[in-house]
Amino acid sequence: MTDAPMPALLQAARTRFPALFADFLARQNGLDQRLIDAAAYAMQNGGKRVRPALAWGACLAVGGRQEDADGAAIAVECIHGYSLVHDDLPCMDDDDLRRGQPTCHRRFDEATALLAGDALQSLAFISLAGGALPAAVRATQTARLAAAAFDMVVGQRLDLSAEGRQLALEPLEAVHRHKTGALIRAAVALGALAGGADTARLAALDRYADRIGLAFQVHDDVLDVIGDTTVLGKRAGADQDLEKSTYPALLGLEAAQQLARNLTDEALAALEPLGADADPLRELARFLLARDH
Repeated sequence: MTDAPMPALLQAARTRFPALFADFLARQNGLDQRLIDAAAYAMQNGGKRVRPALAWGACLAVGGRQEDADGAAIAVECIHGYSLVHDDLPCMDDDDLRRGQPTCHRRFDEATALLAGDALQSLAFISLAGGALPAAVRATQTARLAAAAFDMVVGQRLDLSAEGRQLALEPLEAVHRHKTGALIRAAVALGALAGGADTARLAALDRYADRIGLAFQVHDDVLDVIGDTTVLGKRAGADQDLEKSTYPALLGLEAAQQLARNLTDEALAALEPLGADADPLRELARFLLARDH
């Protein structure tokens, strides 16, 4: 679907994050080795690294240094990782593949995967609490991430309860603003806070993140229809098999694709007050719309 080059911000995130997380995990105490292995497997089994890239990009967009947002990058990806491990479990979506590899509960076992997800959730807040940013900033970041993690869980529950029935547009947006959008908005907010953003810049970046979060999910729904399992790294058509409400099912494929384009345009417009410092976020938004997995 895309021959577009990967943005430098995303390339850096994919290159830098695994070692950063491995070092962070090695500094934790009291973890059983099998649990460590399961958590590492869940977090380092590929992945787009969109959320760390957003945290770093938002920090750079407000004049901060990339390393100032390292704690935020680890934290949001830990929450994302835990959600995927739990989402794949037999009691949820019962998936065998994640990013082209066996899911955590298939690679290890169900109980270990469940506990690895629990551990990753806790590690997210350890990452924020142990950082070098001012205490007031870390407290704000922690509150924002906790709220987003709760919203994400609410979205997962709404998603499960919607299986087997078609939602109208507004309830469907509510599902995805919680399940996917909340953590994307948190990634941007945590990075911006790390960079010392003022109220106006935080508001502009939140508009960007809100539109990107929804566009990301709409495009995911499109890919589930037109994508290939070998490219996606997970089973194509899974949403239809589970009778989930999706944007293509509700709007039609072409209208869903146009909606994703419109949302991306709105995200780009939100970045106008930030000037050239936000160019990495602009490149990332365009790439996410063009991705094939």
